[in-house]
Amino acid sequence: MSGDGNDGIKRELPLRGHAERALEDYLRHLNGHAPADLYNFVIREVEEPLLRVVLKHADGNQSRAAEILGINRATLRRKLREFGINPE
Repeated sequence: MSGDGNDGIKRELPLRGHAERALEDYLRHLNGHAPADLYNFVIREVEEPLLRVVLKHADGNQSRAAEILGINRATLRRKLREFGINPE
C-alpha cells in the first residue's frame, strides 16, 4: 500500500506535475510581484473544479461524492453552497 488513499491502486495521472507546472507558471507571470495569500488562492482554485468533477463522476449522488472525497456529506453540501454548485 502506498498510503495515498487509493488502496494501493497505482495511478498514472500526473496531477502533481500539472499542479507544480501551473504554480511555477503563475509565479513566473507575477513579474517580481509578491503573491498574496497564495495558499488560500490555490485551494479555492482547485476545490471548486474538484467538487464539480467528483459530483459529476458520482452521477450527482452526494453520498457517493462525499465518500470519494473522504469528507462527510454535510461538509460536501456546505462546500457546494459556498461555490453555488447545484448538485442536480
